[in-house]
Amino acid sequence: MPTSRNGLRRKIWVAFILQAAAISFAAVLGVYGASAVLKHVLIQQALQQEAAHYWQRLQANPGADVPDTYNMTGYLVPAGGDTSKVPANIRELPLGFHSLSRAQGGSLVLVEQDSRGHRLFLLFKQEQVDSLAFWFGMAPLAIVLVVIYVIAWSTYRASKRAVSPVIWLASQVQRWDPKRPESAILRPENLPTDVEGETLVLASSLHDFASRIESFVERERDFTRDASHELRTPLTVIRVAGDMMAGDDSLSPMARKALGRIQGAGRDMEALIEAFLILAREGDTGLPDDDFDVCDVVRDEVDKARLLLAGKPVEIRCVQEQAFHLHAPARVLSVLLGNLLRNACHYTDAGSITVTVRRGSISVADTGVGMTAEELARVFEPFFRGGDRKKDGQGIGLSIVQRLSQRYGWPVRLESEPGHGTTATVSFPNHRPAA
Repeated sequence: MPTSRNGLRRKIWVAFILQAAAISFAAVLGVYGASAVLKHVLIQQALQQEAAHYWQRLQANPGADVPDTYNMTGYLVPAGGDTSKVPANIRELPLGFHSLSRAQGGSLVLVEQDSRGHRLFLLFKQEQVDSLAFWFGMAPLAIVLVVIYVIAWSTYRASKRAVSPVIWLASQVQRWDPKRPESAILRPENLPTDVEGETLVLASSLHDFASRIESFVERERDFTRDASHELRTPLTVIRVAGDMMAGDDSLSPMARKALGRIQGAGRDMEALIEAFLILAREGDTGLPDDDFDVCDVVRDEVDKARLLLAGKPVEIRCVQEQAFHLHAPARVLSVLLGNLLRNACHYTDAGSITVTVRRGSISVADTGVGMTAEELARVFEPFFRGGDRKKDGQGIGLSIVQRLSQRYGWPVRLESEPGHGTTATVSFPNHRPAA
């Protein structure tokens, strides 16, 4: 999501600043190196050549004058001669090239001696070296840096204009509501005139994509609205008719058993449809958030589960250790807990099912067939059925439980052992203690 701190425009600006700073550093370093070369290579070479030329002149003419120019001063001391005319700061220097400090005058000095013992001092003024370094180094450097900064600024302005359509497009998409993206702004006739090329292709693709999303959202909304009515109506008819038939004492045992299966399948379908409708609404279940006591929901679901155990030697009980409240749709917890209880009832033929309410968690423990470690690793996969696969079932109950738990941030943990049953624990990080 583009912001003033990490947006594309800022990144381009930072890139150009770093580029200009790197070029400036390289230019300054180059001038400094050129100054060092000028001082320690070129001038040294010039002084050596000047000394060699003077020795040739002195050999041809013993009275030849030592070099004396605006920039350079020479001193010749015959073998064993008086050195008083030589400046005190250089008269004791050994043979070779020397760069004096500022305190000593800051000059460059070459000291040489011929075969006859004559010693030659050539002194080049440091201020002249600095002047040459400035005019041939710093002045061009300043001009180059100014040109670099002007070019960098101009390039930045051009790049800013080039990416402006992308930034505009990003700002429009950033303001979209994920549930209802406003794609009309990206129609070709509504785009700014500078949107062209790849940005135009991107805007067109986003417009088509957002239009499809709007269509999908509308279809999902229509489906959940219609399905919540149309699917519940026939199930209500089946449930009412089943209840009426159950009151008929003339039913044979076989017919009453078939009726029980019909009623159980109807209850399963109602719970399954309720779960599907909740999960079908992306981001919003359409159910209001309530402050409710978790124990009330648990007791209701346990009472419903007793009907699933008719004819089985299974005891189901609810243990309330510590009550707590939740702020969420109570119906979602009913669907989640109902799926866990149906799963426990389905795979428990004898023994007990215990629902325990502790602070911030609900556990459902059964003494059913249990699962192996391999089955437990796949238990949340859709249509996977662990334990006794000969039993009827769609294999989607625990998948629904996991999806609901992820939607509301209620982690689910399963522990199981073959032949000893399964324990499912749901945690509620945002619970509140009961008053």
